[in-house]
Amino acid sequence: MEIRSGNKLAVKITANFERNLDEIERVLTDADTTQLFDALLDEPSNAVIANIERFPKMGCNFMDRPARSIEGSNGLDTLRKKLGEGELREYVMSDFLVLYAQYGQAVYLLSIKHHRQLSFDFAHLWVSGQALLGNEIDVGGDVND
Repeated sequence: MEIRSGNKLAVKITANFERNLDEIERVLTDADTTQLFDALLDEPSNAVIANIERFPKMGCNFMDRPARSIEGSNGLDTLRKKLGEGELREYVMSDFLVLYAQYGQAVYLLSIKHHRQLSFDFAHLWVSGQALLGNEIDVGGDVND
């Protein structure tokens, strides 16, 4: 999906961003706070997208973060190669964090998370209230999830 108005940059919503919205809706519905999700849908179409299309550099440059481990440093190096000439930025809202990339005259909304969402998927680490131990933990998998 592309959103454009006037001479401003084109803002494109990625499939991952749409999946994130679905997940946020689930989290907020489970927490019985669907009004937050309704407000989120109203806000991006008004403030967030309008701000990013007019001022794409307003978000913090994600790549300016210091790497605090070998893994982090390697991850940033890989990300830099994948980005090429693009810029990766994050826009912090009251309840949400938006990750976006700018390439030339287009901005791609890559990811959005609500502050109630954890960066780790603990559902896979706990079974019936008991932590999985030893060989039962699968540390493999796709790092892009």
